[in-house]
Amino acid sequence: MDAHRTGCFIAEKRKEKNMSQKELAEHLHITDKAISKWERGLSFPDITILIPLSEVLDVSLYDLLTGGCSNE
Repeated sequence: MDAHRTGCFIAEKRKEKNMSQKELAEHLHITDKAISKWERGLSFPDITILIPLSEVLDVSLYDLLTGGCSNE
């Protein structure tokens, strides 16, 4: 897993949905600061957030964990 790649993937998918970091955070019941840390590659989402995050972004868990790289 690459934190930067995963963060960029989350940011890309969030923007495709026309969501702000604050809106995504509200869906997940976390802070927008956590979203910012993910998107900057400073941390990963907590394991308890992965399924709800994949559902909100309409992506598979595999893509979320690999940063959208299906060849890993």
